[in-house]
Parts: sequence; structure tokens; C-alpha cells
Amino acid sequence: MIKSYKDLLAWQKAMELVELVYTLTRAFPREEVFGLSTSLRRASVSIASKIAAGHEIGETREYLRHLAAAQATLSEVETQMEVAVRLGYVSETQNAQFAALASETGKIMNGLMNSMERHAIAR
Repeated sequence: MIKSYKDLLAWQKAMELVELVYTLTRAFPREEVFGLSTSLRRASVSIASKIAAGHEIGETREYLRHLAAAQATLSEVETQMEVAVRLGYVSETQNAQFAALASETGKIMNGLMNSMERHAIAR
């Protein structure tokens, strides 16, 4: 039973992604403290925040809009991580770990959105 946004697997995976992003960005060069590192951190936190906010709104259409925004932000984070890889801040191994979690998070969000759309149509 989903009583809170914290019970949502999508939110839980998004929070795991936040933790991983924070871990990876700790090793970024000092000059990136106010650049790519901060951008990645803010965007990753935004994914989980949008999932939570959408859940709290309660209205299906608005919730779906928040989830779509979270999906878009996930793409933003994936792109920023690719920049980090290309600049040599993140290893291929670290990126593979990140990519797997990001993919899983995206699939879970898609599943939640599809379920909500089916439920809304069935009403």
C-alpha cells in the first residue's frame, strides 16, 4: 500500500541515484565545485523532488506532468554525467554503475506513468 511518496519504488531509486551522484562528484576537480558538480547534484535531487511533489498533488494529470518533468531531468543528469566521463572525471566503471541505476530509475518511472494512465482511462 502506497501511503507516502517514500513508499514509491520510483522515489526510492531516484534517491539511490542522488546518493551515487553525490559520491561520484566528491572526486571531481576543485574547479568544478560550482560547475558540473553542483549542476549534477541539483538535477539529481530534482528528480526525486518532482516524484514526491507530484505524488502529493494527488491529481492524476498534474502527477503525470511532474513525472514527465522528472524523466526530462533524468535525461539532463545522464547528459551531464556523459560530460563528466568525457572530461575524465568519472571512470567507465563508475559510469556503468550510474547508467544502470539511471536506466532502472527511468524504467520504473515509465512503468508508474503507464500504470497511472491506464488507471485514469479505466475510470
